[in-house]
Amino acid sequence: MTNNTISSNVVWQQSEITRRDRENMNQHRGAVLWFTGLSGSGKSALAHAVEKRLYQQSVRTYVLDGDNIRHGLCGDLGFSDIARRENIRRIGEVSKLFVDTGIVVLTAFISPFQEDRAVVRKLHQQGDFIEVYCAASLDICAARDVKGLYQRARKGEIKDFTGISSPYEAPENAELTIDTGEASLEESVEKAIDTLKKRNIFNV
Repeated sequence: MTNNTISSNVVWQQSEITRRDRENMNQHRGAVLWFTGLSGSGKSALAHAVEKRLYQQSVRTYVLDGDNIRHGLCGDLGFSDIARRENIRRIGEVSKLFVDTGIVVLTAFISPFQEDRAVVRKLHQQGDFIEVYCAASLDICAARDVKGLYQRARKGEIKDFTGISSPYEAPENAELTIDTGEASLEESVEKAIDTLKKRNIFNV
């Protein structure tokens, strides 16, 4: 993780419209659902399915997907440990801005290191950061891999591949853990929605 130094000669400009104002207009709280897990664990599929359900219930949302972000904001980054940390640092700051708008942002990133996820959690107010561990096993994730990335990584053709040549540090105290290797997508969506309701992010 890079140092969070502040650029020189800049002053924070306070908005006249507060987060509370935006949440009142939206009629729900802002929060971040941070989906983490191995490649192939179902993070993106679950994030988008949860977003669809929330949209149907008039909850303002946006999904920050790992691959999509690397087409733009993080397109200059590789997959070394340092680059991964910078990737998560940037997403953490972006997710904070989204939460300030009073919407529910769903992030789907491997985010393999506990320290980096902890740094992102500290960016957010208490209760705003909801870590969702998609706990599919390595074998199941590899079996789902239609792109053959795990096979290529095992052959040494892909360096720094999480779960093979780069570590994944599973969350120890995630707000929600879902065995996405066993649970259906619909069951997983229900668990995520229930977690949001219990935390009073929105009410039906």
